[in-house]
Amino acid sequence: MPKNPDGGPAGSQDNADERRGPGRGPNDNRPQAGAGLGPAADEGPAAGGAPAAATSGNRTVGERKKQFVIAPRVHDGMTPLGFSPLSLASVEQALRASPDIEIVDTVGQKNAVGALADGMGGGQGVLVARMSDQKAGMLHQQAQGRLVVERDQYLGLMDTQLQPHFVTNVIPTSGPAFTATITVVGKDGNPVPDCEVSLFGSMLPATASTDASGSVTLQLFGETASSIRSLYVKPRADHWSFYQRDPDINPDGPNMVTLRALADWPTLAGFPRQKTVGWGQKAMRMDQLPQTYRGQGIKIAVIDSGLATSHDSLNRVRAGFDIVNKKTSPTTWNEDTLGHGTHCAGVIGGADLASGIRGFAPDAELHACKLFPGGQVSQLIDALEYCIEKQIDVVNLSLGGAEPSEALEQQIMRAKRAGIACIVAAGNSGGPVQYPASSPHVLAVAAIGKLDEFPPDSYHAQTLTQNVDANGYFSASFSCYGPQIGVCGPGVAIASAVPPNNYAAWDGTSMAAPHITGLAALVLAHHPEFQSMFRLRSAERVERLFQVIRASARRVSLGDPGHIGLGLPDAVVAVGLQPGMVAQAMGSMLGQGEAGLGGAIGGLGNFGGMAGGLAGGLGGMLPIHQQMLLRQMPFGMGVPGLGRIGW
Repeated sequence: MPKNPDGGPAGSQDNADERRGPGRGPNDNRPQAGAGLGPAADEGPAAGGAPAAATSGNRTVGERKKQFVIAPRVHDGMTPLGFSPLSLASVEQALRASPDIEIVDTVGQKNAVGALADGMGGGQGVLVARMSDQKAGMLHQQAQGRLVVERDQYLGLMDTQLQPHFVTNVIPTSGPAFTATITVVGKDGNPVPDCEVSLFGSMLPATASTDASGSVTLQLFGETASSIRSLYVKPRADHWSFYQRDPDINPDGPNMVTLRALADWPTLAGFPRQKTVGWGQKAMRMDQLPQTYRGQGIKIAVIDSGLATSHDSLNRVRAGFDIVNKKTSPTTWNEDTLGHGTHCAGVIGGADLASGIRGFAPDAELHACKLFPGGQVSQLIDALEYCIEKQIDVVNLSLGGAEPSEALEQQIMRAKRAGIACIVAAGNSGGPVQYPASSPHVLAVAAIGKLDEFPPDSYHAQTLTQNVDANGYFSASFSCYGPQIGVCGPGVAIASAVPPNNYAAWDGTSMAAPHITGLAALVLAHHPEFQSMFRLRSAERVERLFQVIRASARRVSLGDPGHIGLGLPDAVVAVGLQPGMVAQAMGSMLGQGEAGLGGAIGGLGNFGGMAGGLAGGLGGMLPIHQQMLLRQMPFGMGVPGLGRIGW
């Protein structure tokens, strides 16, 4: 259901507007007029100072102080001439001397392992402080570019937000109201409680959850039965969602919705009692790997909403950190009220049991970093510091913010230098790739779906786009796009674990990223290169991992590279058990001898990076089926956007 009318992460746009102020664009970071670190008397109520006195002791509402992250600016490489880095300790001392600034937390290097991640630029940590916009602007100005001073923006989980385009922001306060009672039952006729039920009309939607009897009553002002545009029912677990356009709703009696159990769909028959392989794992050929390929020795962190160890497939997880509640209950990482982190963790490392769905790397060591609900950039920086300390190999980030963060980017670079690969969901707004997926130091993952993997009356069907290929793959309508997309992953109707011990089918780039995270763990554990030349932790190791994953990808759907990147990674190719298509083609070329190779090179004069030129240059050297495959490669010889390879 909609958590933000703009379709972005919950709370993020409001946070961004507060940061910028009226009339300021998203990239305008100039100090606001009147900014200063002067005495409190210079500030009015809107500046975060004491509100003006009001009659009868009432408190006048003014602007609250906001939370900022403050860090010495780090230059990657050589320090510019005349640029003297500030000491975080001296900055903290100066801020503590100001009565209008409250230091909330200090995040940063905690041991010698963290020092190894600092590289040439050094790393002193990050301060988290509350102050007014004016104070922050003056601090930024006085630092003369040597400090990063930015709002500690709230982050959002990358789950899909249903928000039909026809909803407006008009809120009627009087007039006719349409009231409807919806009763949700299963196939057996038993009520399904805790379902999120939404009615969408021509104005704002109405949403509520079903009670123990499976019923809910919704009221929409200014609507009639004929103006109701859609009905959406999202169960908590074990059933498929339901979506009906232009529903025939009776205002005078209960309206029945019967949900299908997950096992009622052919591809999940017998699930979860019987062990099942998810469609995404089949698409990536995880099921064709040797049984011994299970991610042994690799550490994976899921920075999300926690991880429910009450679930049979995740009860072996022993490590984690509740960043949000670190000062009161840091060990409550195993409580997941949202279910999002549990779902992601199930895809990555769910146990190999006689029931349910096995994750990609069931023998990897999972760590749960709890960041939601309420996660902010400073807490994500703290979570990445935990990953550096624990020498995590791969981090799954199914989250994003409204705008980039320089302080977070510095921490992502530290993590990369420490050998940590960040796999990030691209976002679900259907617009440009969101941050941190847009960072050049991570692997951004878009989402695809596949026909016949969900019921046509489920909301999953609304993610369908027109770019369906011959095998039924399509790029999801919600998936963010742009040149930053590295690869795509299965992200529609993904069945995985949810608390307390159930399963649910969800959509989102949040679901796509864990597929790639799980694959990354398998590559690190089993690809020969990472047992030899890239065994040691480093930024080069991370880059090579990304290269291997991208090089294993094949083109799926008819979407352009901005929507699918290089395509869907192939697990068998990625772990080094089978060469990719380009390697096969080059092997065929070399097999023809020097004359054939020379002729092929001569034919590449007008190659221009396009596979069509390669196929033409090879002439009759390759078999017809390989020529056809090469013509399907959209990104050039060094980047395998593949068609099928005989399976």
